[in-house]
Amino acid sequence: MKELELKYGCNPNQKPSRIFMNEDKELPITVLSGRPGYINFLDAFNGWQLVRELKKATGLPAAASFKHVSPAGAAVGLPLDKTLAKTYWVDDMGELSPLACAYARARGADRMSSFGDFISLSDVCDVDTARIVKREVSDGIIAPGYEPEALEILKEKKKGNYCVIQIDENYVPEPLERKQVFGIVFEQGRNELDINEELLANVVTKNKDIPDAAKRDLMISLITLKYTQSNSVCYVKDGQAIGIGAGQQSRVHCTRLAGNKADNWFLRQAPQVLSLQFVDGIKRADRDNAIDVYIGEEYMDVLADGAWEKTFKVKPPVFTREEKRAWLDQMKGVALGSDAFFPFGDNIERAYKSGVEYIAEPGGSVRDDQVIETCDKYNMAMAFTGIRLFHH
Repeated sequence: MKELELKYGCNPNQKPSRIFMNEDKELPITVLSGRPGYINFLDAFNGWQLVRELKKATGLPAAASFKHVSPAGAAVGLPLDKTLAKTYWVDDMGELSPLACAYARARGADRMSSFGDFISLSDVCDVDTARIVKREVSDGIIAPGYEPEALEILKEKKKGNYCVIQIDENYVPEPLERKQVFGIVFEQGRNELDINEELLANVVTKNKDIPDAAKRDLMISLITLKYTQSNSVCYVKDGQAIGIGAGQQSRVHCTRLAGNKADNWFLRQAPQVLSLQFVDGIKRADRDNAIDVYIGEEYMDVLADGAWEKTFKVKPPVFTREEKRAWLDQMKGVALGSDAFFPFGDNIERAYKSGVEYIAEPGGSVRDDQVIETCDKYNMAMAFTGIRLFHH
């Protein structure tokens, strides 16, 4: 197949629309189910690159949950403990494969943003992963292959209209990439930068100790940022992104946005949340939304008389600001990456509130000394990578 006609572009009025290869080459994908759209393919191809690089860097199966051309979550296939399995709503599924664990983590990091996602997998989709995908609201999936039973499970979604794409894992794109804006062609070399531990060698803080697990998490953060709309900041813990701030004009707003998402990820594991008793038959999306409101500042929207009865069997107590802060103070060992340098120490101050202990950023700001000083105040270890990861 050399080209694929699409229903429309980014919006229904943008017609005609298609994907195709230059020089009459064959497309490196096969559509096995459904009819992917323009944005679906953007998410699929960006997500595939991300998980392929995560697998290369860590040696572990990887998954990403994409929405609007930025990852809502990305993770590698480390086992889930009982708390995370319950937090991600997979505690009833038994022991899961590493690939399924990767997707459960990617989806579970920010379930509000992952609603209606496009999924990318580094490995052949197995039955365990397909079983998780089947129960979530998702637009489609891309992988290098599918086990026969897994493919049949996926084809059942959306009454047979779920988008399933298989990509040739050996496909190598041209070294130059092009796009048009306002009828003008932009051309640049592809960002083929290899992200590895060597980028973390220049540790500029007093604390020089970055354990192997933290190095892994910093690499996951940097690879995720490589495919996240800039400005972008990514918090990672235990092999998964737990907070991604994308597309903000101000870097500290990225840091705050990603930090708030990381906080929500950890708050969902608090006893006050795990003990919530939901009414029978509540939909997964409604349950996620209720938790998001409960742990936020607008908690009375779900706790007011006449409101809580629609969601909970028993009225939950208020999760007070003091209780939330006490719980968040237990979050430690978080890694943080930034796609460009931090211009002020206020980013570090905000990161500290979300348990950040390890940082990777390009360096090169006129205020690097201020940023380093703030890290030293909190005994953080920070590496200057010397590389920028803008993505637009």
